Amino acid sequence: MQISPYGTWVSPLSAAAVAAGGLRLSAVLLDGDDIYWLEGRPQEGGRYALVRRRPDGSVSDVTPPEMNVRSRVHEYGGGAYTVRDGVAYGANFTDQRVYRIAPGTAPTPLTPAGAWRYADFEIDARRDRLICVREDHTQEGREPVNTLVGIPIGPAEAGHYDRKLSGDQLSAGAVIASGHDFYSTPRLSPDGSRLAWLAWRHPAMPWDGTELWVADIDESGALARPACVAGGEAESIYQPGWSPDGMLYYVSDRDGWWKIYRSDRSGRSRAAEAVVRNAPPDAEFGRPEWVFGTATWRWAGLSRLVVSYTRGGRWHLGVVHVATGILSDIAADVQPHDWIAADATHAVMVAGFAGKPDAVVRVDLASGASETIRVASTRPLEAGFVSVAEPIEFPTEDRRTAHAFYYPPRNKDFSAPAGDAPPLIATSHGGPTSAARPTFDQHIQYWTSRGFAVVDVNYGGSSGYGRAYRERLNGRWGIVDVADLIGAARVLSATGRADPRRLIIRGGSAGGYTTLAALAFHPGVFKAGASYYGISDLEVLELDTHKFESRYSHRLIGPYPEAKAVYRARSPIHAIDRLACPLILFQGLEDKVVPPNQSQMMADAVRAKGLPVAYLAFEGEQHGFRKAETIIRSLEAELYFYGKVFGFTPADPIAPVEIENL
Repeated sequence: MQISPYGTWVSPLSAAAVAAGGLRLSAVLLDGDDIYWLEGRPQEGGRYALVRRRPDGSVSDVTPPEMNVRSRVHEYGGGAYTVRDGVAYGANFTDQRVYRIAPGTAPTPLTPAGAWRYADFEIDARRDRLICVREDHTQEGREPVNTLVGIPIGPAEAGHYDRKLSGDQLSAGAVIASGHDFYSTPRLSPDGSRLAWLAWRHPAMPWDGTELWVADIDESGALARPACVAGGEAESIYQPGWSPDGMLYYVSDRDGWWKIYRSDRSGRSRAAEAVVRNAPPDAEFGRPEWVFGTATWRWAGLSRLVVSYTRGGRWHLGVVHVATGILSDIAADVQPHDWIAADATHAVMVAGFAGKPDAVVRVDLASGASETIRVASTRPLEAGFVSVAEPIEFPTEDRRTAHAFYYPPRNKDFSAPAGDAPPLIATSHGGPTSAARPTFDQHIQYWTSRGFAVVDVNYGGSSGYGRAYRERLNGRWGIVDVADLIGAARVLSATGRADPRRLIIRGGSAGGYTTLAALAFHPGVFKAGASYYGISDLEVLELDTHKFESRYSHRLIGPYPEAKAVYRARSPIHAIDRLACPLILFQGLEDKVVPPNQSQMMADAVRAKGLPVAYLAFEGEQHGFRKAETIIRSLEAELYFYGKVFGFTPADPIAPVEIENL
């Protein structure tokens, strides 16, 4: 073992390996014995390909190279495809049209070219149509209109697979539900006679308050006798669906924690009972619905549910026998991500693990044995280089407790000089209503294998710890999150697990805002920062962002313009005079969630103050980097930046970064 300063260790995990091994696996579905999922591929410009595995084990792409299966509804998308009897239907990112994707033929459009976006598809086989969410952008200069629509797909017999519809035969969708600001999760009862869906209005986000609606479907396909059966302004309903015998199931946080409920036989009563009898009191069976199509429960045959739930930030897989309500954990090493599917004998999901990359896995419900279908990275990291998350709890403001995962430096070939403490990267997740997970992440391992410690903080406002914990951030964004990041860094410094002279803060999107706010309003704690498409001016963001989050700040900060002074006071751009450390910023130039002017303004202000600053902007990138070349450049540039700031030379050969005022 070589003795070398932290940050200079030679790692087998290059930035290029992170990009090449960073498949984004998502959206698992079952169609008979076939398994489908989406793969986001950095080496193909971030394109999402629809992939299928046959029962014989063969794996192949369903979509051609020119198709990118990705929706832009809510900008974050999700729910971009569905499949039945070997025929898939999905949204193409380039034109946002819906296509039929049938065996042996090129994808054929079902919707006309135009300013519409579609997501969250449900096949209505009785009426030869798709039911889905449509986001209508045809009224330029106005907020887009969200509705539920039906799109004709025609009979599914083989003779119709190659049917080409002329432009005037294509339908942008017939509206079947309207009047709310947002819709999601349209789900048909097994006999196709009833539809359940979620709807909500500004300023609520789906984890704040949603309504669960149920309606009959008449002979014409229209909805009849619609009724709101659960939810409201202070209750978040998630993932409605139906049992094989037609009972309505859904997840609600009505008692402060997301739990699974079922309605009575009519499906129209607000009376409901909890499904899981022995659920841990601090378990959550729901997720914040940032994207469409996620799931925490599925039917496995006629009498069991496969479920995923989180405790203390870690996700678990289990089976519930519906008659008794007893939950039994299975496959202890598997940590389900946002998508699960199931049949009578197996569960299929995208899963994370403590010490190896994400994978699509198939779990035997009887034995708990898991089979790996697809791995996110084909370049596994040896155990001697893998840093495993250590959960920590620490005191924060108002005598409360906050949560985080600590990753110590780990490299079997290197050790630091005696008595030295590692530089610490304090990371804040996006959202801000999201959560850090204690699963293997190549981006974290990139740092720990070079001699950095990392703390991934689930600050107040994060999901997975109950509604009260999520609501800590209400009215206090930029205060609670910042205090928790600082608290984690100070606790680790005080216990010798971090060097207080080399504390770094980084984050993306809302995490980028937390980064900038910590640096501007609490100078001297962190010695360097990295903001990925972060928010520098809350007021500018309020006036220039997309519909889904256009009122989000009203709950996190205050109503606008009434609270205009608060927006200004909490904007880092107006506290540059207090900023006291170097900063590097990264931005996608096609970002519609956090527009590029947010990073540009901050870079200009830091430059004018005379502090060291670097700004890297990337053509063709949106909110979250997807291209291999962008991932490589941003990681290497950040490492180069820290080397210059803290006076060490990374072992990696890195193209120089222009750092002004250094």
